[in-house]
Amino acid sequence: MKRLMAALIVTACGTATAQAPLPMLRTAGTQWQSVDGKQVVLRGTNLGNWLINEFWMMELDKTGPVDDQCKLEATLDERFGYAERERLMRVFRDNWITTRDWDLMRQHGLNAVRLPFIHTVIEDEKQPRTLRADAWRYLDDAIDQAERRGMYVILDLHGAAGSQGIEHHSGCANRNQYWTVPENQARTEWLWQQIARRYKDRGAVAGYSVLNEPWGTDPDTMAANVRKLYAAIRAVDTNHVIILPGHSKNGIDAYGKPRDHGMTNVAFEMHPYPGHFGWGKPGLRVHRDWLTCAPGPGDTVCKWDERLHRLDTAFFIGEMQPWAMMGLELGGQVARASFDTYAKYGWAATAWSWKVVTQQGGQGDGKWGFVTNAPSAKVPALDFTKAPKADIEALFRSFGTQSYELHQPLLRWLTTAKPLRIQDIHDQH
Repeated sequence: MKRLMAALIVTACGTATAQAPLPMLRTAGTQWQSVDGKQVVLRGTNLGNWLINEFWMMELDKTGPVDDQCKLEATLDERFGYAERERLMRVFRDNWITTRDWDLMRQHGLNAVRLPFIHTVIEDEKQPRTLRADAWRYLDDAIDQAERRGMYVILDLHGAAGSQGIEHHSGCANRNQYWTVPENQARTEWLWQQIARRYKDRGAVAGYSVLNEPWGTDPDTMAANVRKLYAAIRAVDTNHVIILPGHSKNGIDAYGKPRDHGMTNVAFEMHPYPGHFGWGKPGLRVHRDWLTCAPGPGDTVCKWDERLHRLDTAFFIGEMQPWAMMGLELGGQVARASFDTYAKYGWAATAWSWKVVTQQGGQGDGKWGFVTNAPSAKVPALDFTKAPKADIEALFRSFGTQSYELHQPLLRWLTTAKPLRIQDIHDQH
């Protein structure tokens, strides 16, 4: 039964109490573990649209020709100049995620965040293989904020130099020059070495997700390139889990058994989206089939568990969406059952995404975010090619103070003590 959700206004909260540094994590066989050998269950969220823009997450992908980060930066450069573009991007990033978001993430019972970023957050775009003056501003702060709340961070290179696919979420739609320009791959090896050198002893960093959805090439080429990234990181950091991305065509098959290629302390990453992207439609049935291993040719958690045990490798579900468009109560239950099922198998999992805002606001049947803007805090339909600079800056600043509406059943189910099985959920819609 659908429930009418009242807007919950969440104001900025005080800084979380400092705690002891988090212990380093590792993988052993199919398990994520702490250094003392105890199994660790990571369940969390993605901080999408923060350090690499995805315009659908602000419902601004159809309000004008600007629909990816490269177009935004080019437009702001042309209209206002590079220095002013940089200032406006800082305004956006200083407001999209703030202290209240970190506090709310912890209140949801989450202990991990996947942090997607574009390479130019760290690398000076005008001087390749040179660190920006403020290279570590946002990654350092995210790791500090997370650790204060007992949360781990998985660093996710979502947009590599040249873009590793045609998708808008690689930073530049339809570019896909990572694979055809060797210098872009060399820059990415350099980038990961800078990151690894800075965080090699930082326990709050759970791992390095080396390339998000690198589907602009064939699986074998992808796997060979990821092995090179692994070697570059291991040259400076022997401590952290290195996360190997799967392919849209054949998943992780191109890698073989990582240990046979000299790779240890690794995990595979995939993004299962039952109900979306051609995998059925949002609802209980598609999730139940996936989570309870329904017979037939469809993908199931049992098939993945068998595959991972054959390869003796841990698993990271870097993205999933088990509640959107299913009604709030059902969505909250399916999300909890999904997290619990993955925990049973020992898989780490982070949902996409923490925050999604729209022009109308409100959760409706369940947006893609744990939180969204309240109906009283609508997002204006702004066209970046025409809007006055003052309006652009006002929009960016508003993201830090706009009233939030929480997905209340999601919050309640994620923080309920008793686990929930998908078999015990009944769709009453």
